[in-house]
Amino acid sequence: MSPPSTTDKKQSGAARVLGSAAAGICEIGVFHPVDTISKRLMSNQTKITSASQLNTVIFKEHASKALGSRLFTLFPGLGYAAVYKIMQRVYKYGGQPFANEFLTKNFKDSYDALFGPKTGKALLSATAGSLIGIGEVVLLPLDVLKIKRQTNPEAFKGRGFLKIISDEGFGLYRGWGWTAARNAPGSFALFGGNSFAKEYIFGLKDYSSATWTQNFITSIFGASASLIVSAPLDVIKTRIQNRNFENPESGFTILKKMAKNEGITAFFKGLTPKLLTTGPKLVFSFALAQSLIPAFDKLMK
Repeated sequence: MSPPSTTDKKQSGAARVLGSAAAGICEIGVFHPVDTISKRLMSNQTKITSASQLNTVIFKEHASKALGSRLFTLFPGLGYAAVYKIMQRVYKYGGQPFANEFLTKNFKDSYDALFGPKTGKALLSATAGSLIGIGEVVLLPLDVLKIKRQTNPEAFKGRGFLKIISDEGFGLYRGWGWTAARNAPGSFALFGGNSFAKEYIFGLKDYSSATWTQNFITSIFGASASLIVSAPLDVIKTRIQNRNFENPESGFTILKKMAKNEGITAFFKGLTPKLLTTGPKLVFSFALAQSLIPAFDKLMK
């Protein structure tokens, strides 16, 4: 076992749930319209050459309405998004510490021997994040419904949530393999970049003792690395999920069509706005969760 000076302080399970849920609620309240814009840009398969065309891609059939009316159209699927985002953040931000503790208990000596204590500790955190990211596919149906509401609302055709669940069943897990393939490196980079920054920039022995400013700065490293690494698979995943329910298309088919018709740069469509929009959203929620979890832990003692 590591000496206390090099071991992260453990927070209670309740504190991890509350801190992560609070971060998810704040994130959805601030960033849902931004997420809608990002998803619609990633789903667009035409080259945008004018402001008018960009306006149509973002606001769809509402493009000609007044600005205020257009802005309200960026909140489709808010119910699905809220449930999904809160559950996702609780699972991801609250679950990664448990996975990290398990890996540290069982594999710390091996990681230390291979990479050294400092790098080994950061890589353990990254590996725990990757495992949690793969398991995130259990929440995929909510993500599918959220994306369809944002990018392809006609796919619902007047059906409610329970009717869609009944009709589609496991079809809502379409693209699960691509989602897992995206989440594994993406979550590895998120938690790894964050941990490496805490280790090598701030020299923190206990990552949970980081200040809000330190959490914010290290989250920028993690979020940027995660978005860049996962970008190509994220585009494929989004296109799989925004299809009509009755018109499924495999990820490999989409991949081949993209490479043939749109070129390699298509795999990074939406990356710049994603770094500028989803990046701050991820930084915001990740930094907030890392700060709130220790805060809730102190309040509950």
